[in-house]
Amino acid sequence: MRHVLKVTAIIAVILFGVGCANRDIETVNPEATQYVMRYETGTIESIRPVIIKDNGTGAFLGTITGGVLGSLVGEGKGNTLATLAGGLTGMYVGSQAGAANAQELTVRLDNGRRVVVIAKGTRFYAGERIRIVLHDGRISSVEPF
Repeated sequence: MRHVLKVTAIIAVILFGVGCANRDIETVNPEATQYVMRYETGTIESIRPVIIKDNGTGAFLGTITGGVLGSLVGEGKGNTLATLAGGLTGMYVGSQAGAANAQELTVRLDNGRRVVVIAKGTRFYAGERIRIVLHDGRISSVEPF
């Protein structure tokens, strides 16, 4: 019975990881079908690498996953220590995984203004033309144009 629980937990963790895989297609909220967005175009003048901090989600999921995997090891006090160690290790790994590499782009818009935007997921280069999609003054996406 214990072996079945271990196998089930491992399969659940694998399926969770596969479900969280990054896809090339951008996901949008259902509300995005109910309003008009606008965009501005421009040329990237300079780029600076930045790291976006984890908002806590990665650490939380890492703690849960690490705790579950740690609980599968040992018995008695050893099991308790393995669960604790797994949770702490998972929290650290999850927080690191939750952080995202991004780029701070200084952009000269076609109207002559300069703006700075943070973009993640796509690698940009100086001199590249981009489109900044906005909704209510908030950036919805930054993409090559």
